[in-house]
Amino acid sequence: MFGAFAMPALLLIVVIPRRGNRATENADGLLIEQARRLQAHQDRVSFDASTVLSAGPVMSDLHHRRR
Repeated sequence: MFGAFAMPALLLIVVIPRRGNRATENADGLLIEQARRLQAHQDRVSFDASTVLSAGPVMSDLHHRRR
C-alpha cells in the first residue's frame, strides 16, 4: 500500500525539477506571456485591497481591461 503512494511521489520528485522554468523560445509564446503579465498587473491594480474597499465598481474599468 505504501508503495502505491510512494511511486507517484517519487515520479513527481524526479519530473518536476527537470521541467524547470524554461524561457519561451518562439514569438507567439512571448506575445502570450507578455499579454498574461499585462493582464496580471492590471488585475493586481484593479483588485487591490485599498481599491476594492474604497471605491464602488465602475463600468469603464471592465471596458478598459477587456481590450
